[in-house]
Amino acid sequence: MIKFYITVLMLFASMSLCASEVKILSVQADCDVQRQCVFKVTISHADTGWQHYANYWQVVNKQGDVLVERTLYHPHVDEQPFTRSSSPVLLSRELKKVWIKAGDNVEGLNSKPYLFKLP
Repeated sequence: MIKFYITVLMLFASMSLCASEVKILSVQADCDVQRQCVFKVTISHADTGWQHYANYWQVVNKQGDVLVERTLYHPHVDEQPFTRSSSPVLLSRELKKVWIKAGDNVEGLNSKPYLFKLP
């Protein structure tokens, strides 16, 4: 009986490892002299259609505050990887780095945070 539970546990563990995670491939920030920045983020995800697709990414500070978020309103099945820009966001001059996080409509926030040093 214990072998059965271990097998079931391993099966569920392997299923969760196979789950598609949003991958952040690159980040660019275009900032003006006032330090108003537009982030361009390139992501990859095994979108399968409306039932499972990458649906947002966000820029956060070290405290976890969301500074700007980009919602992705539809799947990108045939466009992988893809790049999307944020709305402009005003950042303080003291802010030296941010983290980019992304998620999908099934698992929510599931990317590995991408550390980005601001220009």
